[in-house]
Amino acid sequence: MLFERDGSTFAVAQREFTQHYPDSGWVEHDPEEIWETTLAVCKEALKKAEAASRTVAGIGITNQRETTLVWERATGKPVHRAIVWQDRRTGERCRQLREAGHADAVAATTGLLLDPYFSGTKIGWILDHVDGARARAERGELVFGTVDTFLIWRLTGGTMHVTDTTNACRTLLFDIGKNAWDEGMCELLGVPMAMLPEVRDCAADFGTTTKDVLGVALPIAGVAGDQHAASIGQVCFDKGMVKSTYGTGCFMMLNTGTESVASRNRLLSTVAYRLDGTTTYALEGSIFVAGAAVQWLRDGLGIIASASETQALAESLDGNHGVYLVPAFTGLGAPHWDAEARGAMFGLTRDTGPAVITRAALEAVCYQTMDLAEAMREDGAALDAVRVDGGMVANDWFAQYLADVLDIAVERPRQTETTALGAAYLAGLQVGVYAGLDDLTANWEREREFVPAMAGDLRERVVAEWRDAVRRTRGRGSR
Repeated sequence: MLFERDGSTFAVAQREFTQHYPDSGWVEHDPEEIWETTLAVCKEALKKAEAASRTVAGIGITNQRETTLVWERATGKPVHRAIVWQDRRTGERCRQLREAGHADAVAATTGLLLDPYFSGTKIGWILDHVDGARARAERGELVFGTVDTFLIWRLTGGTMHVTDTTNACRTLLFDIGKNAWDEGMCELLGVPMAMLPEVRDCAADFGTTTKDVLGVALPIAGVAGDQHAASIGQVCFDKGMVKSTYGTGCFMMLNTGTESVASRNRLLSTVAYRLDGTTTYALEGSIFVAGAAVQWLRDGLGIIASASETQALAESLDGNHGVYLVPAFTGLGAPHWDAEARGAMFGLTRDTGPAVITRAALEAVCYQTMDLAEAMREDGAALDAVRVDGGMVANDWFAQYLADVLDIAVERPRQTETTALGAAYLAGLQVGVYAGLDDLTANWEREREFVPAMAGDLRERVVAEWRDAVRRTRGRGSR
């Protein structure tokens, strides 16, 4: 995406790439396909700028944070497919670490839980399952990176092995208090520290693209993991502000200021962003399946042809017919953190059709968001509004039901591609397009506010029925 200074969209180029599911709960991407599709859309966007005689000031990169790649230092060739953030193959390893008593130390150092979601155990799995990989890593021949690091490596011709603090803090290997890789965590998870990239601020010098890659030398000036970038795009710079992003998963992030807050309700303590050497922290709740549920309706069940159909289907019903979908396709995230749970649907009858199932999928995302909001409230947050973004929030029915279930205002910005915008903002800060955060705040504009309209007794009933469905799903997963 190319953005104007005011945050409006100038040009877009996008392509889907293949999702691989080699085993139950496993999710992989082909690193070369990531690279090829990224390169293709970058070139397409740059051609649009060139055709309009416009100059690109800099590049910002945002990415799905925990997706893990290992490649050869000498050649840049990956040794295995990328293991995606949703992948659950290291669930047993995480269980062993918890049973050995490491959970408290991990949480105190990294702010995270011992869960297959994060990168650290994925790195260990690759080193242990690719022939000769561990020995090569210990000799310094292999390097690790999340997708941002891999793209920067390729864009700069292998001259830069760097990441930013928001990606580093999601690896289980990073001390969020000291803002540095932690030797003890690396030893615990069996990851040689020589594999790790240098960590920089979110707005920083990440190198310059080589002309033979993009045809032009451009500064890579901003990097942030997707949820952090969305928080920046939503200009959630004040303590207490909260945003919720609906992409493949759903992620709610609450700005907690310059001090890390330990959750009592299994939320994650994480870095929101680091600028000019100052770290701002957040509490985050992670839902593994949001837009992925709509993708499942389209690709798995074939009951819709496109996501745009979901609003009309949901609106065609006067209720949910007592049907609840718990989309634990790759386990349950916050606040449950049940890696063994699997998806289930309850309340099916002979008249259950595409509209009911579609509505159940949309409702499920709203209920899961409610679970996160309740956990934040129990951790002391006073939530009176949430800023939302991502593809799903274009659906007015979804946004209204979300407000009804959360029982607070839902604010949809005029620019809903806030994840990409946040990355662009970071680059703009670094290259001088913006003087500071006030310039970004001035750009934010609300397109519509959705206010709660559901009767209290109905809300209590659907919430109770949702929680019963989750309870039964978790019991099913544990058998």
